[in-house]
Amino acid sequence: MLVDTKRKRLYHQRMLRLKKLSPDENYKRMTETPVSRLVSKLAIPTIISMLVTSFYNLADTAFVSQLGTQASGAVGVVFSLMAFIQALGFTMGLGSGNFNSRLLGAKERSKANMVISTTFFTAFVVGLLITIFGLIFLRPFMRLLGASETILPYAIDYARIILLGAPIMAASFVMNANLRFEGNAFLGMRGIATGAVLNVLLDPLFIFVFGMGIKGAAIATLLSQAVSFSILLYAFLTKQSNLHIHIKHVRLKWWIYKEVIRTGMPAFYRQGTTSLASVLLNISARGFGDAALASMAIVNRIMMFLYSMLIGFGQGFQPVAGFNWGAQQVGRVRKAYWFTFTVGVIGFVILGTVGYIGAPIIMKLFIRTDPDVVTIGSLAMRLQCLTMPIQAVSVVSSMLFQSVGRSTDASVTALSRHGLFFIPLVLVLPNTFGILGLQATQPLADVGTFLLTLVCIFRFLRKLREMPQIPHKSNDSEQLAIMQSES
Repeated sequence: MLVDTKRKRLYHQRMLRLKKLSPDENYKRMTETPVSRLVSKLAIPTIISMLVTSFYNLADTAFVSQLGTQASGAVGVVFSLMAFIQALGFTMGLGSGNFNSRLLGAKERSKANMVISTTFFTAFVVGLLITIFGLIFLRPFMRLLGASETILPYAIDYARIILLGAPIMAASFVMNANLRFEGNAFLGMRGIATGAVLNVLLDPLFIFVFGMGIKGAAIATLLSQAVSFSILLYAFLTKQSNLHIHIKHVRLKWWIYKEVIRTGMPAFYRQGTTSLASVLLNISARGFGDAALASMAIVNRIMMFLYSMLIGFGQGFQPVAGFNWGAQQVGRVRKAYWFTFTVGVIGFVILGTVGYIGAPIIMKLFIRTDPDVVTIGSLAMRLQCLTMPIQAVSVVSSMLFQSVGRSTDASVTALSRHGLFFIPLVLVLPNTFGILGLQATQPLADVGTFLLTLVCIFRFLRKLREMPQIPHKSNDSEQLAIMQSES
Protein backbone atom coordinates (compact mmCIF):
# COMPACT_ATOMS: atom_id res chain seq x y z
CA MET A 1 0.00 0.00 0.00
CA LEU A 2 2.81 2.39 0.94
CA VAL A 3 4.69 1.49 -2.25
CA ASP A 4 1.59 2.18 -4.39
CA THR A 5 1.08 5.56 -2.71
CA LYS A 6 4.72 6.48 -3.30
CA ARG A 7 4.46 5.43 -6.95
CA LYS A 8 1.37 7.61 -7.43
CA ARG A 9 3.10 10.58 -5.81
CA LEU A 10 6.16 10.16 -8.03
CA TYR A 11 3.95 9.83 -11.07
CA HIS A 12 2.01 13.01 -10.25
CA GLN A 13 5.23 14.92 -9.64
CA ARG A 14 6.62 13.72 -12.96
CA MET A 15 3.44 14.71 -14.76
CA LEU A 16 3.52 18.17 -13.23
CA ARG A 17 7.10 18.77 -14.32
CA LEU A 18 6.47 17.90 -17.93
CA LYS A 19 6.23 20.76 -20.40
CA LYS A 20 4.93 18.59 -23.25
CA LEU A 21 2.53 15.75 -22.53
CA SER A 22 0.66 13.47 -24.83
CA PRO A 23 -3.15 13.86 -24.70
CA ASP A 24 -3.47 10.68 -22.58
CA GLU A 25 -0.74 11.76 -20.17
CA ASN A 26 -2.29 15.20 -19.85
CA TYR A 27 -5.67 13.59 -19.15
CA LYS A 28 -4.17 11.54 -16.31
CA ARG A 29 -2.42 14.57 -14.86
CA MET A 30 -5.56 16.72 -14.91
CA THR A 31 -7.87 14.07 -13.44
CA GLU A 32 -5.62 12.26 -10.94
CA THR A 33 -3.12 14.72 -9.44
CA PRO A 34 -4.28 16.10 -6.05
CA VAL A 35 -6.12 19.31 -6.81
CA SER A 36 -4.23 21.55 -4.38
CA ARG A 37 -0.91 20.55 -5.93
CA LEU A 38 -2.27 20.71 -9.48
CA VAL A 39 -3.92 24.13 -9.11
CA SER A 40 -0.80 25.55 -7.46
CA LYS A 41 1.50 24.19 -10.14
CA LEU A 42 -0.67 25.41 -13.00
CA ALA A 43 -1.09 28.77 -11.28
CA ILE A 44 2.62 29.55 -11.01
CA PRO A 45 3.15 30.44 -14.69
CA THR A 46 -0.18 32.29 -14.92
CA ILE A 47 0.59 34.31 -11.80
CA ILE A 48 3.99 35.20 -13.22
CA SER A 49 2.40 36.06 -16.55
CA MET A 50 -0.25 38.27 -14.93
CA LEU A 51 2.23 39.93 -12.60
CA VAL A 52 4.69 40.67 -15.36
CA THR A 53 1.94 41.99 -17.63
CA SER A 54 0.53 44.17 -14.87
CA PHE A 55 4.02 45.29 -13.92
CA TYR A 56 4.77 46.53 -17.41
CA ASN A 57 1.41 48.35 -17.39
CA LEU A 58 2.55 49.94 -14.13
CA ALA A 59 5.97 50.70 -15.57
CA ASP A 60 4.34 52.20 -18.66
CA THR A 61 2.22 54.44 -16.41
CA ALA A 62 5.21 55.35 -14.23
CA PHE A 63 7.41 56.33 -17.20
CA VAL A 64 4.64 58.29 -18.91
CA SER A 65 3.74 60.04 -15.65
CA GLN A 66 7.20 61.60 -15.68
CA LEU A 67 6.01 63.58 -18.71
CA GLY A 68 3.32 65.31 -16.63
CA THR A 69 -0.23 65.04 -15.34
CA GLN A 70 -1.78 65.35 -18.83
CA ALA A 71 0.30 62.48 -20.23
CA SER A 72 -0.66 60.33 -17.25
CA GLY A 73 -4.31 61.16 -17.84
CA ALA A 74 -3.96 60.19 -21.51
CA VAL A 75 -2.87 56.69 -20.53
CA GLY A 76 -6.03 56.40 -18.44
CA VAL A 77 -8.17 57.51 -21.37
CA VAL A 78 -6.59 55.03 -23.81
CA PHE A 79 -6.88 52.29 -21.19
CA SER A 80 -10.62 52.30 -21.94
CA LEU A 81 -9.82 51.49 -25.57
CA MET A 82 -7.40 48.74 -24.61
CA ALA A 83 -9.98 47.32 -22.20
CA PHE A 84 -12.46 47.08 -25.09
CA ILE A 85 -9.94 45.22 -27.26
CA GLN A 86 -9.22 42.95 -24.32
CA ALA A 87 -12.95 42.36 -23.90
CA LEU A 88 -13.19 40.95 -27.42
CA GLY A 89 -9.98 38.95 -27.04
CA PHE A 90 -11.00 37.55 -23.66
CA THR A 91 -14.47 36.68 -24.96
CA MET A 92 -13.09 34.50 -27.74
CA GLY A 93 -10.07 33.34 -25.75
CA LEU A 94 -11.85 32.30 -22.57
CA GLY A 95 -14.87 31.07 -24.52
CA SER A 96 -12.77 28.79 -26.73
CA GLY A 97 -10.43 27.88 -23.87
CA ASN A 98 -13.25 26.78 -21.58
CA PHE A 99 -14.87 24.90 -24.46
CA ASN A 100 -11.60 23.19 -25.40
CA SER A 101 -10.88 22.30 -21.78
CA ARG A 102 -14.10 20.29 -21.74
CA LEU A 103 -13.47 18.85 -25.21
CA LEU A 104 -10.00 17.66 -24.22
CA GLY A 105 -11.44 16.24 -21.00
CA ALA A 106 -13.89 14.30 -23.19
CA LYS A 107 -10.98 13.34 -25.56
CA GLU A 108 -12.42 15.15 -28.60
CA ARG A 109 -9.17 16.65 -29.88
CA SER A 110 -10.17 17.17 -33.52
CA LYS A 111 -13.09 19.37 -32.49
CA ALA A 112 -10.78 21.30 -30.18
CA ASN A 113 -8.47 22.09 -33.13
CA MET A 114 -11.45 23.43 -35.07
CA VAL A 115 -12.45 25.66 -32.16
CA ILE A 116 -8.98 27.17 -31.58
CA SER A 117 -8.32 27.78 -35.28
CA THR A 118 -11.71 29.35 -35.93
CA THR A 119 -11.56 31.68 -32.94
CA PHE A 120 -7.92 32.66 -33.62
CA PHE A 121 -8.61 33.91 -37.14
CA THR A 122 -11.91 35.47 -36.08
CA ALA A 123 -10.17 37.44 -33.32
CA PHE A 124 -7.52 38.69 -35.74
CA VAL A 125 -10.11 39.93 -38.26
CA VAL A 126 -12.20 41.63 -35.56
CA GLY A 127 -9.06 43.33 -34.24
CA LEU A 128 -8.26 44.56 -37.76
CA LEU A 129 -11.70 46.14 -38.04
CA ILE A 130 -11.13 47.94 -34.74
CA THR A 131 -7.86 49.32 -36.11
CA ILE A 132 -9.47 50.63 -39.29
CA PHE A 133 -12.50 52.28 -37.71
CA GLY A 134 -10.52 53.52 -34.71
CA LEU A 135 -8.02 55.38 -36.90
CA ILE A 136 -10.74 56.89 -39.07
CA PHE A 137 -12.66 58.33 -36.08
CA LEU A 138 -9.70 58.83 -33.75
CA ARG A 139 -10.27 62.40 -32.52
CA PRO A 140 -14.00 62.08 -31.69
CA PHE A 141 -13.28 58.64 -30.26
CA MET A 142 -10.78 60.06 -27.75
CA ARG A 143 -13.23 62.77 -26.72
CA LEU A 144 -15.89 60.10 -26.25
CA LEU A 145 -13.53 58.16 -23.98
CA GLY A 146 -13.25 61.15 -21.65
CA ALA A 147 -10.21 63.12 -22.80
CA SER A 148 -10.20 66.79 -21.79
CA GLU A 149 -8.93 69.42 -24.24
CA THR A 150 -5.54 69.52 -22.53
CA ILE A 151 -5.22 65.71 -22.48
CA LEU A 152 -6.59 65.15 -26.01
CA PRO A 153 -3.31 65.67 -27.97
CA TYR A 154 -1.49 63.15 -25.76
CA ALA A 155 -4.34 60.65 -26.04
CA ILE A 156 -4.39 60.89 -29.84
CA ASP A 157 -0.63 60.34 -30.12
CA TYR A 158 -0.79 57.31 -27.82
CA ALA A 159 -3.95 55.73 -29.24
CA ARG A 160 -2.93 56.06 -32.90
CA ILE A 161 -0.08 53.59 -32.37
CA ILE A 162 -1.87 51.35 -29.86
CA LEU A 163 -4.67 50.78 -32.39
CA LEU A 164 -2.21 49.22 -34.84
CA GLY A 165 -1.73 46.37 -32.40
CA ALA A 166 -5.42 45.52 -32.01
CA PRO A 167 -5.36 42.41 -34.29
CA ILE A 168 -2.35 40.78 -32.63
CA MET A 169 -3.57 41.78 -29.16
CA ALA A 170 -6.94 40.09 -29.66
CA ALA A 171 -5.42 36.96 -31.27
CA SER A 172 -2.80 36.70 -28.50
CA PHE A 173 -5.53 36.52 -25.87
CA VAL A 174 -7.04 33.55 -27.73
CA MET A 175 -3.73 31.68 -27.87
CA ASN A 176 -2.73 32.41 -24.28
CA ALA A 177 -6.12 31.34 -22.90
CA ASN A 178 -6.13 28.05 -24.80
CA LEU A 179 -2.61 27.17 -23.69
CA ARG A 180 -3.67 27.80 -20.13
CA PHE A 181 -6.90 25.81 -20.34
CA GLU A 182 -5.21 22.78 -21.86
CA GLY A 183 -2.81 22.77 -18.90
CA ASN A 184 0.23 24.26 -20.72
CA ALA A 185 0.25 27.61 -18.94
CA PHE A 186 4.06 27.71 -19.01
CA LEU A 187 4.03 28.16 -22.78
CA GLY A 188 1.60 31.06 -22.47
CA MET A 189 3.67 32.64 -19.71
CA ARG A 190 6.79 32.43 -21.87
CA GLY A 191 5.21 34.52 -24.62
CA ILE A 192 3.47 37.09 -22.42
CA ALA A 193 6.37 37.52 -20.00
CA THR A 194 8.93 37.99 -22.77
CA GLY A 195 6.87 40.76 -24.33
CA ALA A 196 6.27 42.40 -20.96
CA VAL A 197 9.95 42.45 -20.00
CA LEU A 198 10.81 43.83 -23.44
CA ASN A 199 8.23 46.60 -22.96
CA VAL A 200 9.80 47.67 -19.66
CA LEU A 201 13.22 47.84 -21.32
CA LEU A 202 12.02 49.73 -24.39
CA ASP A 203 9.86 52.30 -22.55
CA PRO A 204 12.66 54.49 -21.15
CA LEU A 205 14.68 54.03 -24.33
CA PHE A 206 11.98 55.37 -26.66
CA ILE A 207 10.47 57.92 -24.23
CA PHE A 208 13.62 59.57 -22.89
CA VAL A 209 16.70 58.46 -24.83
CA PHE A 210 15.10 58.88 -28.28
CA GLY A 211 12.97 61.79 -27.01
CA MET A 212 9.74 60.40 -28.46
CA GLY A 213 7.60 61.14 -25.41
CA ILE A 214 4.25 59.40 -25.14
CA LYS A 215 4.57 58.11 -28.72
CA GLY A 216 7.65 56.18 -27.59
CA ALA A 217 5.62 54.42 -24.89
CA ALA A 218 3.05 53.37 -27.49
CA ILE A 219 5.73 52.09 -29.91
CA ALA A 220 7.36 50.08 -27.10
CA THR A 221 3.99 48.50 -26.31
CA LEU A 222 3.31 47.67 -29.96
CA LEU A 223 6.70 46.02 -30.51
CA SER A 224 6.36 44.02 -27.30
CA GLN A 225 2.92 42.77 -28.31
CA ALA A 226 4.30 41.65 -31.67
CA VAL A 227 7.04 39.64 -29.95
CA SER A 228 4.55 37.98 -27.59
CA PHE A 229 2.26 37.14 -30.51
CA SER A 230 5.11 35.49 -32.43
CA ILE A 231 6.22 33.36 -29.46
CA LEU A 232 2.67 32.21 -28.72
CA LEU A 233 1.96 31.35 -32.37
CA TYR A 234 5.21 29.39 -32.59
CA ALA A 235 4.01 27.09 -29.79
CA PHE A 236 0.95 26.09 -31.84
CA LEU A 237 2.70 25.81 -35.21
CA THR A 238 5.48 23.58 -33.85
CA LYS A 239 3.07 21.34 -31.91
CA GLN A 240 4.42 22.27 -28.48
CA SER A 241 0.75 22.56 -27.63
CA ASN A 242 -1.75 19.70 -27.75
CA LEU A 243 -3.81 22.00 -29.98
CA HIS A 244 -2.94 23.02 -33.53
CA ILE A 245 -3.81 26.27 -35.32
CA HIS A 246 -4.17 26.03 -39.08
CA ILE A 247 -6.39 27.63 -41.68
CA LYS A 248 -7.55 24.17 -42.77
CA HIS A 249 -9.12 23.61 -39.33
CA VAL A 250 -11.29 26.73 -39.61
CA ARG A 251 -15.01 25.97 -39.64
CA LEU A 252 -17.47 28.85 -39.79
CA LYS A 253 -20.03 26.74 -37.99
CA TRP A 254 -22.74 27.93 -35.63
CA TRP A 255 -22.02 25.20 -33.05
CA ILE A 256 -18.51 26.63 -32.56
CA TYR A 257 -19.52 30.27 -32.28
CA LYS A 258 -22.57 29.44 -30.18
CA GLU A 259 -20.57 27.68 -27.48
CA VAL A 260 -17.63 30.11 -27.61
CA ILE A 261 -19.97 33.06 -27.24
CA ARG A 262 -22.08 31.33 -24.59
CA THR A 263 -19.10 30.55 -22.36
CA GLY A 264 -17.12 33.63 -23.34
CA MET A 265 -19.83 36.25 -22.81
CA PRO A 266 -19.12 36.51 -19.07
CA ALA A 267 -15.63 37.69 -20.02
CA PHE A 268 -17.14 40.19 -22.46
CA TYR A 269 -19.53 41.46 -19.83
CA ARG A 270 -16.68 41.78 -17.34
CA GLN A 271 -14.20 43.45 -19.69
CA GLY A 272 -16.80 45.33 -21.72
CA THR A 273 -18.34 46.88 -18.64
CA THR A 274 -14.81 47.58 -17.37
CA SER A 275 -14.19 49.58 -20.54
CA LEU A 276 -17.50 51.43 -20.24
CA ALA A 277 -16.96 52.04 -16.52
CA SER A 278 -13.51 53.42 -17.28
CA VAL A 279 -14.99 55.84 -19.81
CA LEU A 280 -17.63 57.04 -17.34
CA LEU A 281 -15.01 57.31 -14.61
CA ASN A 282 -12.86 59.48 -16.90
CA ILE A 283 -15.83 61.69 -17.73
CA SER A 284 -16.76 62.07 -14.05
CA ALA A 285 -13.14 62.70 -13.01
CA ARG A 286 -12.72 65.24 -15.81
CA GLY A 287 -15.20 67.48 -14.01
CA PHE A 288 -12.82 67.68 -11.03
CA GLY A 289 -9.75 68.55 -13.15
CA ASP A 290 -6.80 66.74 -14.75
CA ALA A 291 -5.37 65.82 -11.32
CA ALA A 292 -8.46 63.75 -10.50
CA LEU A 293 -8.43 62.04 -13.89
CA ALA A 294 -4.70 61.24 -13.62
CA SER A 295 -4.99 59.97 -10.03
CA MET A 296 -7.83 57.57 -10.84
CA ALA A 297 -5.87 56.29 -13.87
CA ILE A 298 -2.87 55.54 -11.65
CA VAL A 299 -4.99 53.89 -8.94
CA ASN A 300 -6.65 51.65 -11.55
CA ARG A 301 -3.25 50.40 -12.72
CA ILE A 302 -2.06 49.80 -9.15
CA MET A 303 -5.19 47.85 -8.22
CA MET A 304 -4.93 45.89 -11.46
CA PHE A 305 -1.44 44.83 -10.39
CA LEU A 306 -2.70 43.66 -6.99
CA TYR A 307 -5.66 41.85 -8.54
CA SER A 308 -3.41 40.14 -11.09
CA MET A 309 -2.15 37.78 -8.38
CA LEU A 310 -5.66 36.49 -7.70
CA ILE A 311 -6.54 36.37 -11.39
CA GLY A 312 -3.35 34.40 -12.06
CA PHE A 313 -4.09 31.91 -9.29
CA GLY A 314 -7.68 31.60 -10.46
CA GLN A 315 -6.48 30.90 -13.98
CA GLY A 316 -4.60 27.92 -12.56
CA PHE A 317 -7.89 26.77 -11.05
CA GLN A 318 -10.02 27.16 -14.19
CA PRO A 319 -8.46 24.40 -16.35
CA VAL A 320 -8.66 22.01 -13.40
CA ALA A 321 -12.35 22.81 -12.91
CA GLY A 322 -13.21 22.71 -16.62
CA PHE A 323 -11.22 19.56 -17.38
CA ASN A 324 -12.64 17.60 -14.44
CA TRP A 325 -16.14 18.85 -15.15
CA GLY A 326 -15.78 17.44 -18.66
CA ALA A 327 -14.42 14.19 -17.17
CA GLN A 328 -17.39 14.14 -14.74
CA GLN A 329 -15.17 14.32 -11.65
CA VAL A 330 -17.49 16.55 -9.60
CA GLY A 331 -15.68 15.97 -6.32
CA ARG A 332 -12.42 17.31 -7.75
CA VAL A 333 -14.21 20.41 -9.04
CA ARG A 334 -15.59 21.10 -5.57
CA LYS A 335 -12.22 20.57 -3.86
CA ALA A 336 -10.44 22.80 -6.37
CA TYR A 337 -12.94 25.60 -5.76
CA TRP A 338 -12.61 25.60 -1.98
CA PHE A 339 -8.83 25.48 -2.17
CA THR A 340 -8.71 28.45 -4.56
CA PHE A 341 -11.34 30.28 -2.50
CA THR A 342 -9.29 29.94 0.71
CA VAL A 343 -5.99 30.99 -0.86
CA GLY A 344 -7.65 33.95 -2.59
CA VAL A 345 -9.30 35.37 0.53
CA ILE A 346 -6.20 35.00 2.71
CA GLY A 347 -3.96 36.45 0.00
CA PHE A 348 -6.21 39.46 -0.50
CA VAL A 349 -6.39 40.17 3.23
CA ILE A 350 -2.59 40.44 3.21
CA LEU A 351 -2.36 42.48 0.01
CA GLY A 352 -5.22 44.76 1.04
CA THR A 353 -3.50 45.51 4.33
CA VAL A 354 -0.20 46.33 2.64
CA GLY A 355 -1.94 48.49 0.03
CA TYR A 356 -3.95 50.40 2.65
CA ILE A 357 -0.91 51.22 4.77
CA GLY A 358 1.39 52.10 1.89
CA ALA A 359 -1.05 53.99 -0.39
CA PRO A 360 0.59 57.47 -0.16
CA ILE A 361 4.08 56.05 -0.65
CA ILE A 362 2.96 54.00 -3.64
CA MET A 363 1.28 56.99 -5.26
CA LYS A 364 4.45 59.07 -4.89
CA LEU A 365 6.37 56.43 -6.82
CA PHE A 366 4.36 57.42 -9.89
CA ILE A 367 4.15 61.18 -9.62
CA ARG A 368 5.80 63.57 -7.18
CA THR A 369 5.25 66.85 -9.03
CA ASP A 370 1.51 67.08 -8.36
CA PRO A 371 0.50 66.64 -4.66
CA ASP A 372 -3.20 66.77 -5.59
CA VAL A 373 -2.81 63.57 -7.60
CA VAL A 374 -1.17 61.84 -4.61
CA THR A 375 -3.85 63.01 -2.14
CA ILE A 376 -6.82 62.04 -4.31
CA GLY A 377 -5.31 58.73 -5.33
CA SER A 378 -4.27 57.67 -1.82
CA LEU A 379 -7.81 57.80 -0.43
CA ALA A 380 -9.27 56.08 -3.51
CA MET A 381 -6.71 53.28 -3.20
CA ARG A 382 -7.32 52.81 0.54
CA LEU A 383 -11.06 52.51 0.05
CA GLN A 384 -10.57 49.86 -2.63
CA CYS A 385 -8.11 47.92 -0.47
CA LEU A 386 -10.77 47.58 2.24
CA THR A 387 -12.98 45.51 -0.07
CA MET A 388 -10.29 43.27 -1.56
CA PRO A 389 -11.04 40.16 0.57
CA ILE A 390 -14.73 40.07 -0.40
CA GLN A 391 -13.82 40.72 -4.03
CA ALA A 392 -11.73 37.52 -3.95
CA VAL A 393 -14.94 35.57 -3.27
CA SER A 394 -16.64 37.18 -6.27
CA VAL A 395 -13.75 36.56 -8.67
CA VAL A 396 -13.17 32.88 -7.78
CA SER A 397 -16.90 32.09 -7.86
CA SER A 398 -17.32 33.74 -11.26
CA MET A 399 -14.38 31.70 -12.57
CA LEU A 400 -16.03 28.50 -11.35
CA PHE A 401 -19.27 29.32 -13.16
CA GLN A 402 -17.41 30.07 -16.37
CA SER A 403 -15.25 26.93 -16.18
CA VAL A 404 -18.19 24.54 -15.86
CA GLY A 405 -20.29 26.26 -18.52
CA ARG A 406 -22.92 27.86 -16.26
CA SER A 407 -23.18 30.86 -18.52
CA THR A 408 -26.11 32.57 -16.76
CA ASP A 409 -24.48 32.66 -13.32
CA ALA A 410 -21.12 33.50 -14.86
CA SER A 411 -22.65 36.36 -16.85
CA VAL A 412 -24.52 37.78 -13.86
CA THR A 413 -21.49 37.74 -11.56
CA ALA A 414 -19.18 39.05 -14.28
CA LEU A 415 -21.59 41.83 -15.25
CA SER A 416 -22.38 42.89 -11.71
CA ARG A 417 -19.17 44.62 -10.59
CA HIS A 418 -19.02 47.29 -13.26
CA GLY A 419 -22.32 46.87 -15.08
CA LEU A 420 -24.96 46.47 -12.39
CA PHE A 421 -23.28 48.46 -9.64
CA PHE A 422 -20.35 50.65 -10.70
CA ILE A 423 -21.97 52.37 -13.69
CA PRO A 424 -25.14 53.50 -11.85
CA LEU A 425 -23.05 54.57 -8.83
CA VAL A 426 -20.53 56.59 -10.86
CA LEU A 427 -23.40 58.46 -12.50
CA VAL A 428 -24.89 59.41 -9.12
CA LEU A 429 -22.28 59.57 -6.35
CA PRO A 430 -19.82 62.14 -7.81
CA ASN A 431 -22.71 64.52 -8.53
CA THR A 432 -24.03 64.04 -5.00
CA PHE A 433 -20.93 63.77 -2.81
CA GLY A 434 -18.29 65.38 -5.01
CA ILE A 435 -14.84 63.85 -5.33
CA LEU A 436 -15.45 61.55 -2.32
CA GLY A 437 -18.29 59.98 -4.28
CA LEU A 438 -15.86 59.39 -7.15
CA GLN A 439 -13.36 57.70 -4.83
CA ALA A 440 -16.00 55.55 -3.10
CA THR A 441 -17.75 54.29 -6.24
CA GLN A 442 -15.58 51.20 -6.85
CA PRO A 443 -15.53 49.84 -3.26
CA LEU A 444 -19.31 50.25 -2.94
CA ALA A 445 -19.73 48.40 -6.24
CA ASP A 446 -17.53 45.60 -4.86
CA VAL A 447 -19.82 45.23 -1.83
CA GLY A 448 -22.88 44.90 -4.07
CA THR A 449 -21.10 42.36 -6.28
CA PHE A 450 -20.14 40.27 -3.26
CA LEU A 451 -23.71 40.07 -1.94
CA LEU A 452 -25.08 39.05 -5.34
CA THR A 453 -22.33 36.45 -5.83
CA LEU A 454 -23.14 34.82 -2.48
CA VAL A 455 -26.68 34.12 -3.65
CA CYS A 456 -25.47 32.51 -6.90
CA ILE A 457 -22.61 30.45 -5.45
CA PHE A 458 -24.57 29.02 -2.49
CA ARG A 459 -27.28 27.85 -4.86
CA PHE A 460 -24.78 26.18 -7.21
CA LEU A 461 -22.70 24.53 -4.46
CA ARG A 462 -25.88 22.99 -3.04
CA LYS A 463 -26.62 21.46 -6.44
CA LEU A 464 -23.00 20.36 -6.78
CA ARG A 465 -23.18 18.40 -3.53
CA GLU A 466 -26.26 16.56 -4.79
CA MET A 467 -24.63 15.51 -8.09
CA PRO A 468 -23.31 11.91 -8.23
CA GLN A 469 -19.53 11.41 -8.25
CA ILE A 470 -18.45 9.04 -11.02
CA PRO A 471 -15.55 6.93 -9.74
CA HIS A 472 -12.29 7.48 -11.60
CA LYS A 473 -10.36 4.27 -12.02
CA SER A 474 -6.63 4.76 -12.09
CA ASN A 475 -4.38 2.19 -13.72
CA ASP A 476 -1.32 1.92 -11.46
CA SER A 477 0.49 -0.48 -13.80
CA GLU A 478 0.02 1.92 -16.69
CA GLN A 479 1.28 4.82 -14.55
CA LEU A 480 4.34 2.80 -13.54
CA ALA A 481 5.05 1.90 -17.17
CA ILE A 482 4.97 5.59 -18.14
CA MET A 483 7.30 6.46 -15.26
CA GLN A 484 9.77 3.75 -16.24
CA SER A 485 9.72 4.78 -19.91
CA GLU A 486 10.53 8.37 -18.93
CA SER A 487 13.40 7.41 -16.60
